[in-house]
Amino acid sequence: MPPTRSLEKEHDSRVGDVEADEQQLTGDEEFGGTEARKKLEKKLLLKLDARMSILIVIYILNYIDRNNASAARLRGLEDDLHLKGTEFSTLLSILYVGYILMQIPSNMFLNYIGKPSLYLPICMVIWGMISTLTGITTNFVGALLTRFFLGFVEAAFFPGALFLLSKWYKRSELGLRTAVLSCGSLISNAFGSLIASGILDGMEGKLGHSAWRWLFFIEGALTMFFAIVAIFILPDFPATSHTWLSPEEVRLAQKRMEEDVGVGDEASAESGGKFDGLSMALTDWKVWWLALALTSLVVSLSFNAFFPTLSATMGYNSTITLLLCAPPWVFATIVAFAMSRHSDRSRERFWHIAIPLSLGIVGFVIAISTMKLAARYVSLFLMAQSYAGFIIFLAWISNTIARPPSKRAVALAFINAFSQLGNIAGSYVWPKNWGPTYRHSYAICIATNGLCIVMCYIFKLHLERENRRFAKKEEEEGRPEGFRYIS
Repeated sequence: MPPTRSLEKEHDSRVGDVEADEQQLTGDEEFGGTEARKKLEKKLLLKLDARMSILIVIYILNYIDRNNASAARLRGLEDDLHLKGTEFSTLLSILYVGYILMQIPSNMFLNYIGKPSLYLPICMVIWGMISTLTGITTNFVGALLTRFFLGFVEAAFFPGALFLLSKWYKRSELGLRTAVLSCGSLISNAFGSLIASGILDGMEGKLGHSAWRWLFFIEGALTMFFAIVAIFILPDFPATSHTWLSPEEVRLAQKRMEEDVGVGDEASAESGGKFDGLSMALTDWKVWWLALALTSLVVSLSFNAFFPTLSATMGYNSTITLLLCAPPWVFATIVAFAMSRHSDRSRERFWHIAIPLSLGIVGFVIAISTMKLAARYVSLFLMAQSYAGFIIFLAWISNTIARPPSKRAVALAFINAFSQLGNIAGSYVWPKNWGPTYRHSYAICIATNGLCIVMCYIFKLHLERENRRFAKKEEEEGRPEGFRYIS
């Protein structure tokens, strides 16, 4: 189908938004009227937000388990495993091989079984166990295998969480929830450093194990504990969640999504074959464009995996270095939350992405220009806050990719999986022999950051052009205003 006809069809399907609003009075009668529905909807969202909050805890542990190798590097991991050359970078990058391979099949399977309350925690138990086993490895090959399988299992969480959110929340609610979830990754960088500092400083030699091994033991055990807790908290999809909702709340949850896009998730999921979502996603050029832009952005954010190493260039011991890692990520979390809220309220995405990324470029330039302690620490704050652009980018993806849910599931997984190529490349952007200045590394980050901004601007112009075309068509046909892309 030509792109123009595809976009027209997509737009026409959104006319149901307005029609649903016009019919809302009639639809509210089954809930006791408009006021009664508002109260019931508020109660539903409070219940839902309370249960979804466990996703933040899971994401924190997901990132801690993924990035604890960088902290362990400060206390002897390389020496104990006899790593040479780029072997440490390979340990970091191999995780993303499994991470890329599993995301699309995982989300397709999740959409098919409809039981995230079991599927995601089971995956979490397995990756916690694998993370724990990393602590008993004695050589490069052993560590390589645990890191590969860690990525393979961790792949289920983030695209699965985004998909779960999109099954419950309307478009006007999704941006903030995506931002709150994504802030978990920033919080994990702060708390992960503090936890690592305590473990690495206090567990050296306990029961005959090095402190870095205890780091994997303790953090892996925490993951498995919270995975068991999550089974009893995490919701399933609206069509399969009944134990914690009344029948009236279940019906309202389904009706909200029907009104939001003019067709219910379950109805749209039933049309076509099992692989139609895969076909629709991979033939939509927007999916590929967003995937490429996000990959470029992820390369520029590769400093995250080496943050303790960059902090160590200021000359402090490992304990102080890890403690100094926390404040920039606390600051980044505050910036990301504030920017995401403002982006939702103003219904604008591009500038809320471009401004944090531009400030990140300023941080890279400062780090290139000087080795002075204060300036380099300021640069770490500017680099960290650029994650706000990444988080808003994720919300932009959810807003832009259309239903049906089978397409959305694949698109979210594919874009996130494809972007992990940036993490594989980024693992080799920070070799030791480029330190302590890492000028070449920062130059690469500036280039990839800038490319993402340019691609986002071109995409913004395209969406604005499509919105004008939608408006013109509605005017010609005498229809009320319907679906608009958020640009």
